[in-house]
Amino acid sequence: MTLNITAAAAPPITTREIYSDVAGYAFGTSSLGQVLVAVTQQGICAILLGSDRERLIADLKQNFPMAHPAGPNEVPDDWIARIVARIETPAISFDLPLDLRGSDFEIKVWQALCAIPAGKTMSYSELADHIGMKGVAKAAKDVSEACATNRIAVAVPCHRILRKDGSISGYRWGVHRKRRLINMEGVA
Repeated sequence: MTLNITAAAAPPITTREIYSDVAGYAFGTSSLGQVLVAVTQQGICAILLGSDRERLIADLKQNFPMAHPAGPNEVPDDWIARIVARIETPAISFDLPLDLRGSDFEIKVWQALCAIPAGKTMSYSELADHIGMKGVAKAAKDVSEACATNRIAVAVPCHRILRKDGSISGYRWGVHRKRRLINMEGVA
């Protein structure tokens, strides 16, 4: 899997981060519902899933208030198609550029998520151990918070993280979508 990542590190997030970059967005449709794809000059800054386009736009504008419907070639049509294909067939490679926005810790977690192959899962505590936080108090909670702030569904596969007992916990885009993604990847 080739993954081009441009990491724009920011101070730790205490509330929501607001970016002044202009982000163009476009929609696709998948078996999970509407897919909003937003891009900056650096790459994909958001892949949001849901059933209501207006709610997805409002969610995007929480972080990118200058977001606007994409003009010609701003979000290439093949990018939308490749993202929808990744949702429907999780094992295909994903080599589109990502514009990760978050604290250094969040970006570290998101990069580790990208290394988890389709069909595999980890617990929050296993991921914390994997990124060097073994034995750190609240490490699993910190990892779960970083997963919750991920704005790039599927490409940064936070759906592959489960509770220690293997049960499914929250997912920004709905637990039913997380369960479906995991099942589509062949995890029971």
